[in-house]
Amino acid sequence: MPERYDYVIVGGGSAGSALGNRLSSDPSTRVLVLEAGRNDFRFDPFIHMPAALPFPIGSRFYDWKYESDPEPAMGGRRIYHARGKVLGGSSSINGMIFQRGNPMDFERWAAEPGMQDWDYAHCLPYFKRMETVLLEDGRTGADAWRGGSGPLVLERGPASSPLFGAFFEATQEAGYPLTDDVNGYRQEGFAKFDRNVHRGRRLSAARAYLHPVEHRRNLRIETLATVTGLRMQGTRCTGVDYVRGGRLRRSVEAGEVILCGGAFATPQLLQLAGIGDPEVLGAAGVQTRVDLPGVGSNLQDHLEVYLQHSSTQPVSIAPWLAHHHKPRIGAEWLFARRGVGASNHFEAGGFIRSNDQVEWPNLMFHFLPIAIRYDGSKPAETEHGIHGYQVHIGPMYADTRGHVHIRSADPAQRPSILFNYLSTDTDRREWVEVVRAARDILGQPAFAPFSGGEISPGPEVETDEEILEWVRGDAETALHPSCTAKMGGAEDDRAVVDPTSMRVHGTEGLSVVDASVFPFVTNGNIYAPVMMVAEKAADLITGNTPLPASDVPWYRHGTGQPLYPPGDPRNDAWDAMQDPPSAERLRREAGSTSERNP
Repeated sequence: MPERYDYVIVGGGSAGSALGNRLSSDPSTRVLVLEAGRNDFRFDPFIHMPAALPFPIGSRFYDWKYESDPEPAMGGRRIYHARGKVLGGSSSINGMIFQRGNPMDFERWAAEPGMQDWDYAHCLPYFKRMETVLLEDGRTGADAWRGGSGPLVLERGPASSPLFGAFFEATQEAGYPLTDDVNGYRQEGFAKFDRNVHRGRRLSAARAYLHPVEHRRNLRIETLATVTGLRMQGTRCTGVDYVRGGRLRRSVEAGEVILCGGAFATPQLLQLAGIGDPEVLGAAGVQTRVDLPGVGSNLQDHLEVYLQHSSTQPVSIAPWLAHHHKPRIGAEWLFARRGVGASNHFEAGGFIRSNDQVEWPNLMFHFLPIAIRYDGSKPAETEHGIHGYQVHIGPMYADTRGHVHIRSADPAQRPSILFNYLSTDTDRREWVEVVRAARDILGQPAFAPFSGGEISPGPEVETDEEILEWVRGDAETALHPSCTAKMGGAEDDRAVVDPTSMRVHGTEGLSVVDASVFPFVTNGNIYAPVMMVAEKAADLITGNTPLPASDVPWYRHGTGQPLYPPGDPRNDAWDAMQDPPSAERLRREAGSTSERNP
């Protein structure tokens, strides 16, 4: 007889790690976490050294190495998608940037049928419950918007190099304000970023949630355990079949199976079980068990490019990439948890609106004090040497939609993945806007002492069509696939998951908790909202009373709200203005930086 658990969690990634902790906190329940990747061994520097983040990307030991189908609007390119093949999932290989998204993202969620309890007021308490925010001086930054006692310890980037100083000055010269905290009262603007780095080490979801409780008697964690199918009796899920270590076949029974495989693996497992669009299932030779056309549809992501400059001054971190420096970097990190290896170097950035018709920020910027690609490759040496800097840029709310569809009934065959990047007029327009906004910032006087000229795309790329052609050939995913099993009420014919219980519509004993349940992708990196969803889902699944809704205000452009939180003395200058200042207006105004940024 198969062993039985109250909860079987399929996927020990970000959401699965949080659920493993929360659901096993009741000693009367038995919880099994199945992770297809390997263990995140504590001594593995490629996972735990923040600056080593390029190494796992593309490695078969750490990365599932997905690829999209040829993208029609990107010249038929296949877009590479890294996904974590290790306990902690993508939180063990990502860039460690922690961004909640804009409060209006969750207001948008709540406007969907049945989603009224997923507005910002109901999500904020779960964001706060999961985090401990540490300020630069080591103090806890807990306040009305931020948490101070959760398992995810967040340290703010120091952003202390001259290049970061120039970046913050240049954003203000371009007419954009600074903000105290992109995860607090006001996201719009530029600031130092929160990061999943604690005491010089990556703090993945597994390290924050699973490992502290891995010795609980009612919690079992299995790695190298690939789930091959859901065990179904009619529309009820009774357990899972899986393969351990690629050879040993096992089955377990469950009171509840919770899929936490992410935007690719979750719809694939549902479709293999006969849950999905009958047309897609029939084409793959799978009999329909539950007709849910939304499974695998609505795929969303963020695309990004790097706008790079060479530097005339030796102020970037490029020299540290030389092989002869690596022993020193490794020793400083291993024995003191400091130095170049102790930072992800994505220490600052921001969010802006592309024009005054946009209600909340739709463009994202990450600044990096080196010219380098995410996989560690770098441009050819320029006349100014190896030094450089860059911004990672991209629109946040592309109206493109894609799919994840199984090709056959074989669980080992990768599904068809198509994003349809750049396939709409709005998406293409916003790409031109974000590139021009980034060039405006990097072309400000603050960068004059450093800029040796644009490396990529280069000054020859100027017209709208030239910019779009560059994006088609150079853009990469920001690694935020989501929305392929969206939450929504029964009246939403494209919804897959019940937002009041996380149960898959039309089934029993089967839930989904991961980025696939997003109705819309959020503004920023999606790790933080995934963890919030997992925290909230733990209460919904167990029947615990949800945390009470918050009543704190947040900033929204054009509403007459103060730039800073109510009561902040810096609002005096703001109150004298009749309307919030637009970027265009600020550019026209003469005066000091402080006048531009009240």
